[in-house]
Amino acid sequence: MSRSTQQDRSTRKELDPDLGILAVQFAAGLQRELFRRAAEDGFDDARPRHGAVLAYLDADGTRPGELARLAGRNKQTMGAIIDELERLGYVRRTPDPADRRAKLVVPTERGLRFMAVTDGIVEAIERELGDALGQDRYREFRGALRAAVTALPEAGGDAEG
Repeated sequence: MSRSTQQDRSTRKELDPDLGILAVQFAAGLQRELFRRAAEDGFDDARPRHGAVLAYLDADGTRPGELARLAGRNKQTMGAIIDELERLGYVRRTPDPADRRAKLVVPTERGLRFMAVTDGIVEAIERELGDALGQDRYREFRGALRAAVTALPEAGGDAEG
């Protein structure tokens, strides 16, 4: 590809971003805002990668394999994130009462506070988007986004690439 063709492509993609670029920009912007606000509430050690666990974690605990499935990550990646969150004091591993051979990832008090704070932040961001776009348009956007996500074939494996 010649240098001028590459510049033309980059200019074109900047002026009219494709779906992949728009999806990455939206997800990255949402994560930046979510974790910026969470840091203001005392969670400055939380990182976007931690959302793979904390976004799906039940208050009573969730098995690591289920977290990996929900987040679209492989078990090894999920294990590393859980290890990090354990060191930071957000979660702990405990035996699953339903199957003592299995483990549950359970939020600590800090983890529960983080989950409550970030749930509130996401609700606030959704209200702000509704105000910016108009409530009807935002509901349509959200419905279309959900439909687009479910229309894609399952990626499988690790979403981190």
